[in-house]
Formats: sequence, structure tokens, C-alpha cells
Amino acid sequence: MKTIIIEDEKPAARLLQRKLEKLNIEVGVMLHSVEEAVNWFSQNEHPDLIFLDIQLSDGLSFEIFEKVEIKSAIIFTTAYDEFALRAFKLNSIDYLLKPIDEEDLEMAVSKFRERHPKNEKVELDFETIKKMLSGSVEKEYQKRFTIKIGQHLKVIAIDEIECFYSENKATYLHTFENRDYLIDGTLDQLEQKLDPTTFYRISRKFIIPISAIKDIVVYSNSRLKIVLPSYKDDEVIVSREKVSDFKNWIQ
Repeated sequence: MKTIIIEDEKPAARLLQRKLEKLNIEVGVMLHSVEEAVNWFSQNEHPDLIFLDIQLSDGLSFEIFEKVEIKSAIIFTTAYDEFALRAFKLNSIDYLLKPIDEEDLEMAVSKFRERHPKNEKVELDFETIKKMLSGSVEKEYQKRFTIKIGQHLKVIAIDEIECFYSENKATYLHTFENRDYLIDGTLDQLEQKLDPTTFYRISRKFIIPISAIKDIVVYSNSRLKIVLPSYKDDEVIVSREKVSDFKNWIQ
């Protein structure tokens, strides 16, 4: 079985290669960018199976399939959220969410072998993938949070939230009613679950909705200060490197 890995992070590619070797799968080639992959596919016989990362160093991997017709089975290796991954499953053997679990990897390989016992190559509908990645498939964002308070559960709708913030390695949501609640996960994880047209990560510490902006004040070092209706514990500052993008977001 001819297998290749397309992954822009070389340590991650080598780690996946070692895990595949344990399953008696030899990886013949490792590619690390859209350009490198296009050149390789244009000059070589296509493999039976591709382990494919979504985000490469020079773009999204679906750009490869705009330039080269590929008839290989694919197992996605991606950090994309669960809703996009459900769509991927319609057009691929499986997906593996990073960091890749060895048991999940073995199951994905077994699934490929069951479907293609003679390693026949399979033409995938990459147009569907392209549409999904370019936004044609509507993504679902989190609409509410369930908070445990003692023996009780409190449901907070997304439009009740004034901001999210991190403090002492913990993540909190702050409501328009001036209440703070501890929530699971990090701001990095939370950012992927929120509608980017409504919420913006202004700094390492804060994510705010556009509906909560009461005032914007020019601050020192080319930064901006955001005035929120009730949050007063700390200054809410747009970091300098995000000021330009933030201005575009609020337009």
C-alpha cells in the first residue's frame, strides 16, 4: 500500500510516520506545503492513501485538488472543530483529531483496509470539501453555556454574555448582569466555538461581543481601550497587533 503524509509541521509528520510503522504501513513520502504537494502529484504516481492536514504552511490543502486531479483515499489529520469534521466524513475514510490517538489511528487504517481490500484508488468529491472550507457549508456556533453552581445547573444564552476572560489559568464568562462564572476550557478553545462575526479575541486575556462595546478609547502605545457596560475588574485593552484587524471587524 502506497501511503504519503501531507503535514506542514515536520515533527508531527515524523511522529505520525512512526505510529504508522507500528501498524506495518510504510510512508514513502512526506510533503509539507500546497506547492510541494502539487509539484509531487504532477510528477509521480498517486498513492493509495493520503494522511492529509487541512491547514498547511502556504494555504488550505483543498487548493491542491484545484490544480491536480487526485484519486486517492484520504484520512484527514486536523484540528478543525467537530462540525466541520462531520462533513469531512462524507468524503473521506475518516478524520483524526490532533493530537492523534494511536487507537483512533489504528481504527482509521482498519476502516480503509475494509473498504479497499485491494487498495483500489477512490475518487473523492473535493468540490464538496472546497465549498465547505470556503464557507458554503454553514458552521454551527455555540448558542448557550451550561454552568454548574453547586447542585444546580444554570443555562446562559450567548446574548447574555458581556465578555469572556482568563485569570490565573482559568476561564470565566461575565454577563451583562455583572456576574462571573467559571467555565471549562481555554480562550483558544472557546474562540473556535464562537461566531467570529459576533465575538472577537482582542487580546490573550479577553474575548468580547460587538454588542457589549459601550465605548472605544484611544489608549497608550497605539492600543485601544474598550469600555464594557459592567465589567470593571481590569482594563479591557485591544492589543497593539490586533488594532487594525479589530477596526475592520467593527465596521
